[in-house]
Amino acid sequence: MTQTEPLGPDFSAGIPAGSLADGAPLLGHVGQDAVLLTRFGADYAAVGATCAHYHGPLHQGLTVGETVRCPWHHACFSLRSGEVLGAPGLTSLPRWKVEAGNGMVYVRDKLLPLAHSLSRAPSGSKPPVSVLIIGGGAAGEAAATTLRFHGYQGPVTILSAEDSLPPDRPNLSKDYLAGTAPKEWVPVRAESYYEKHDIQLMRATRVTGIDAAKKTVRTREGGEFSYGALLLATGAEPVKLPTPGADLPHVHYLRSVADSEAIIRGIEGGARRVLVIGASFIGLEAAAALRARKLEVHVVGPEARPLERVLGPQLGDAIRALHESKGVIFHLGCTVSTIEAKQAVLSDGRKLAADLVVIGVGVRPVINLAEQAGLKTERGVLVNQYLESSVPGIFAAGDIARWPDRHSGTNIRVEHWVVAQRQAQTAARNMLGFREAFTAVPFFWSQHYEVAVNYLGHAEHWDRLEIDGDPSKLDCAVNYLQGGKLLAQATVSRDKLSLETEARMENSLSATGSL
Repeated sequence: MTQTEPLGPDFSAGIPAGSLADGAPLLGHVGQDAVLLTRFGADYAAVGATCAHYHGPLHQGLTVGETVRCPWHHACFSLRSGEVLGAPGLTSLPRWKVEAGNGMVYVRDKLLPLAHSLSRAPSGSKPPVSVLIIGGGAAGEAAATTLRFHGYQGPVTILSAEDSLPPDRPNLSKDYLAGTAPKEWVPVRAESYYEKHDIQLMRATRVTGIDAAKKTVRTREGGEFSYGALLLATGAEPVKLPTPGADLPHVHYLRSVADSEAIIRGIEGGARRVLVIGASFIGLEAAAALRARKLEVHVVGPEARPLERVLGPQLGDAIRALHESKGVIFHLGCTVSTIEAKQAVLSDGRKLAADLVVIGVGVRPVINLAEQAGLKTERGVLVNQYLESSVPGIFAAGDIARWPDRHSGTNIRVEHWVVAQRQAQTAARNMLGFREAFTAVPFFWSQHYEVAVNYLGHAEHWDRLEIDGDPSKLDCAVNYLQGGKLLAQATVSRDKLSLETEARMENSLSATGSL
């Protein structure tokens, strides 16, 4: 494989100090390593230029103050220290030693990434004697990692109902299902990571009850765990169809590692014709992944166009056209009446041959434990701005959390991977006494072949769409407004704009919603 030539100047050979604008990172390299060099007045700092998530090019991202944000999935890092400041960044960036003199700046010795955060718990705060996390998904892993990153020394235990390591869940309907990502990419972190950081990860462990008064948790296996602080991160489960035949062995939902692997086994067992029930994000991502494997794919859904409820008609039509250009066949405005061994019968009487059926018709939050424990719920677990539930010491994050969103001015619940990570990070810091309000703008991305849709904010309803660009050419920004206020924005092929809008929304500078 031919190695790509590094971009920009060779920092190890030195560059004129006058060529650096204050606060504006410059892309260069030290050997084969891409590096961002930034001047802060009389100080200089050099950090890695590649995102620690999916290796996105940080020089194409956005500088906000002394931070840089990745253009792909909005991870955030410090330009001074390389410290990871926002999900989905998994680790801090590598650093380099910078020397300045005689009008020149040199970057030479590579340093290890920070092993801990520069921000420790506030003085006088009393950390919990232990932390127990129920749920082994994005939120559970992020909370445990954040506790250790901020120097928490007490016991941290994750009780996960899943048998797998905490997964990179978006991968399950994207690259892993498509066969373009190896199995070792599925876990967010290797098993050795949890051992190294003294995080007790108990897999295939199902919690059956919480005693909030005694601060204990019971498991199906007969175990009992006490806690000082508790995080509920139980996530969501697929909505199950009551359709006759939905329990046949060739019918699958797609939520867990086991689900994705079961679909792959079906393909390896000879399946060639796939029926996807549901024209949702998960359904269409699965359709794209299965088309990448050269399978015949049909999509059935009751709506007139896919994704219209979230993205609007123009972008919904564009996504449909993209899938059709790749060979996906849509059957919209109908449902599946019966699933049989080799075919499915639609509500209009048509029959579709299907060796494999994938159902993606939505998920519902898993809140039975919260309800049994007496926590306040409302189609999710109600939490305050610090992500603490109605019972002190019990926090919630991820798909189950319904929190007061200052951007929309309402209580919302969002089922997105990055949101789960960011909420868990905030909840973990609040367990340590930071008293940090959760104010992040919700963000997710959806991958369809080579096209990514980025979505910021939260708009359950809108009274006006503003479209810049051409959705049919997959180059556009769509603003969703209610009463003149920007609630959300979807972009295709406009990564930098998505970052700029996120920064504006964070600073409440986008009330008019203009592009």
